[in-house]
Amino acid sequence: MSVTLADPPPRLAQARDAFRIVPLEAPLGARIEGFDVRNAPAGAQLFALKAALREHRILVFHGQQPDDAAYLDFASHFGTVFAPPRNAPVLGSDPYGAAPDIVLVSNVDDGLLGNAELSAHADHHWTPQPSSGSLLHALEVPPAGGDTTWINLVKAYEALDDAIRAEIDGLKLITYNPFLRRRHPLPGGVGLPLYRTPDIEPLTPWVAHPLVRTHPDNGKRLLYLDAATEVEVVGYEASRGAALVERLRAHLLQPRFAYTHRWQVGDIVYWDNQATLHSRTAFDPASRRRLKRISLAGSRPF
Repeated sequence: MSVTLADPPPRLAQARDAFRIVPLEAPLGARIEGFDVRNAPAGAQLFALKAALREHRILVFHGQQPDDAAYLDFASHFGTVFAPPRNAPVLGSDPYGAAPDIVLVSNVDDGLLGNAELSAHADHHWTPQPSSGSLLHALEVPPAGGDTTWINLVKAYEALDDAIRAEIDGLKLITYNPFLRRRHPLPGGVGLPLYRTPDIEPLTPWVAHPLVRTHPDNGKRLLYLDAATEVEVVGYEASRGAALVERLRAHLLQPRFAYTHRWQVGDIVYWDNQATLHSRTAFDPASRRRLKRISLAGSRPF
């Protein structure tokens, strides 16, 4: 089945027909067929892709072979490259706080993230202006494992009952920077906490964002919480806040909100970082997994 813009003007229809947007049989995602990211897209094609991202949250392009310049050029049609604050390290940050435009996500060749499982998260959640989206291009993939799962946070919020939504609408959540926590571990080898309690000195800098966020492009409400990063509900006693977060995390991790992608070499996946979480399964450290990520600038959540 092919899904395109409803009743587009003739000039949009002509460019739209050059490729197909095929929804996945999943709670989110669409496959883009007949599109080569190395070619300069027409304005109408970009309009259709942006509309598809708003509707489907993630777009999957198979068989893509851009060099770095073409990859950046394609991504630039959707926004400027995300630049983290110098005092808020992110994946790929150097000692001075700067991050490259293209981050090598790999367990080889001086890449980042190794081969371990990664819990569901939104990129740069702990920054004042988290990224709006990310693109990930697969160059090498392992024969098993290393799959990525995306979670639809709009559907997760909409599936909550009225009482829970009434409780959480208007709450603020601090998501603490996990890269700073690794620099300042808790004593006794406790590891990374899931919730900040009063006995834990808060990491700085920190920023509070809405626990229920409004999507800036379509006005949808969504549950803006990840699966395992250290957090704190502003104004809640610690045990009450921790219980609420645990309950919400169990809810959003249900398979009915998720799509799992088995990577192929040449895949590019572009996802809406404002309305999804993504996680990764572990894979054999003897296997090679090399992907390149570009993240796009976003705005302050509201």
